[in-house]
Amino acid sequence: MSLDWGREVMGPLAVGESREWLVTNGIGGFASGTVAGSLTRRYHGLLVAALKPPLGRTVLVAKLEESLECRGQTRSLGTNRWADRTVAPAGHRDLERFRLDGTTPVWTYAWSDVSLEKRVFMEPGANTTYVRYRLLRASDPVTLEVRALVNYRDYHATTRGAGWQMSVTPVEAGIRVVPFEGAVPFVVLAQTDGPPTSPAAPPLPAPEVRLAHTWYYGFHLAREEERGLDAQDDHLHAATIRATLRPGAGLTVVLSTEGAPAGPADEAWRRRERHETRLLTAWRGTLPAGRRVPRWVQQLVLAADQFLVRRPLPDDPEGMSVIAGYHWFGDWGRDTMITLPGLTLTTGRPDVARRILTTFARFVDQGMLPNRFPDAGEAPEYNTVDATLWYFEAIRAYHATTSDDGLLKELFPVLEEIVRWHRQGTRYGIAEDPRDGLLRAGEPGVQLTWMDARVGDRVVTPRTGKAVEVNALWYNALRAMASFARRLRRDPAAWAGLAERVQASFGRFWNEGAGCCHDVLDGPDGSDDAIRPNQVFAVALPESPLSAERQRKVVDACARHLLTSFGLRSLAPGHSRYQGRYGGGPSERDGAYHQGTVWGWLLGPFALAHYRVYGDAEAARAFLLPMAHQLQDYGVGTLGEIFDGDPPFTPRGTIAQAWSVSETLRAWMALGS
Repeated sequence: MSLDWGREVMGPLAVGESREWLVTNGIGGFASGTVAGSLTRRYHGLLVAALKPPLGRTVLVAKLEESLECRGQTRSLGTNRWADRTVAPAGHRDLERFRLDGTTPVWTYAWSDVSLEKRVFMEPGANTTYVRYRLLRASDPVTLEVRALVNYRDYHATTRGAGWQMSVTPVEAGIRVVPFEGAVPFVVLAQTDGPPTSPAAPPLPAPEVRLAHTWYYGFHLAREEERGLDAQDDHLHAATIRATLRPGAGLTVVLSTEGAPAGPADEAWRRRERHETRLLTAWRGTLPAGRRVPRWVQQLVLAADQFLVRRPLPDDPEGMSVIAGYHWFGDWGRDTMITLPGLTLTTGRPDVARRILTTFARFVDQGMLPNRFPDAGEAPEYNTVDATLWYFEAIRAYHATTSDDGLLKELFPVLEEIVRWHRQGTRYGIAEDPRDGLLRAGEPGVQLTWMDARVGDRVVTPRTGKAVEVNALWYNALRAMASFARRLRRDPAAWAGLAERVQASFGRFWNEGAGCCHDVLDGPDGSDDAIRPNQVFAVALPESPLSAERQRKVVDACARHLLTSFGLRSLAPGHSRYQGRYGGGPSERDGAYHQGTVWGWLLGPFALAHYRVYGDAEAARAFLLPMAHQLQDYGVGTLGEIFDGDPPFTPRGTIAQAWSVSETLRAWMALGS
């Protein structure tokens, strides 16, 4: 697999806009856009800074508009869609090549005998983006002009710029922007570098920076229009940078809230390269001698790092978390615990796993982990029944990898308290049913499982009662507690007894007529026999409460009704509420989210479940292979969130989703090669 395209693919605008790139900084900030260079989402920008890491994400620099001047002619490299539906300029027509260098997007523009390379990367741990241009060839000197289009808005919003006067002042080699009183200032700076000069080639002049204050009105955001949201945005032209270049010379535009960058741009690039080299080295250290792994799996290792972020706390500045997905998700407890093994343990980074586990232990309240941390910094939300149960599995996986008894001893009291709260009852009706030992949950108007969509006050899939995956997780949590107790030289009998009772009661889930599990038991309207993918966890988790025969039947049912190339459908097509396409406005999309939409993250557990019952690693790996091709589409170099339930399974939702990456990577590595 090569993440490298030429004109044969990138020429049509629709193709270039259908592929999006992403770079991140490890504190929640990012840069992203389309390969074509146009803005199609409110989330696109070259500096989307995390002002309250890992959240508080704010669009500061939307894009740089470039043009080349050579021999009296000017060529615009930018591409813009406008509110009147015109496209101007159309610089994508000069895009000769696009590729990924690790996770760094690299464009090559060619016009006549002129060839210019552009790459975008971020400083790890800082709200700093580098946009680096290098003239690859030209028979005459070339002038590169770059116009900086800035903003200062929440990344979920759009801007109407009329009447907004920002403070734009000169600084050495650039400008400083203060959008309004109290805002975080940021800079746009220019650096040049190039080959040694000679008497025949005198030194090139320093780049020229001119202040500006002109609003560009009416950028048309096509993806937002598709999503039924406001699709118009404005950005401020704050400065123009002009630099004369010869072949081998370069211009770097630095966009930062940090002030002056730490040294020249080439040093920043080397830091970025070293960072990704360390990631691959750590991962390779986990591989058995002689094991060969496909290149696309290596790309997933780099993609995994994009979701790991710092979450500094007053008493723990080294706290860490996981961004659930780009562009619009923050760090969610459920997603963090599901993805922790794949993002950290599979990639050889157990130290990061440990920091995440201890960070979240600080937020346990009434026996629950938070579901999400709001962007604006309000109190965490605890509306989840499964995030806390996934915490047990994350700790189990961590200990299985590291044998870190110290952390196990530290967290064991927290886990004991969690089980106590779940048995006696905690928020939202979450409690053990004393009659059968199964876990029930749900109250009107709340959605507690990962199938959490709602339309207004209507919960689309409430799943009130005893959900199948919740009780598979509950069983695994109790089995893990027995194992932890033995490891810490404590009596495991009580934990084992609780687990055995759950296992005996789990048989109630079996739907003999359908040959698979009910999705929910004892709900307000009885038991739900809809065929959904949640039952796959009763096979894929380390401990299965099902007999071997029933495990096989679950896998077969999921394969017949739910399996697609890129994941499992959230509802079988034969159901009356099935929706095969995810689209429209917010209410239409939320209504389809878990009613047939395909979820990429479920493909990993399915492959592992298939291997468990059939023992054929090659067959199980074959289910994952389409994801190699998906790395070349939608979010290039990463894996997106969801797909239509009907062919051709068009990708939808976020362009980069943590659990799609982590579960594909974890399953492939667990299945060998």
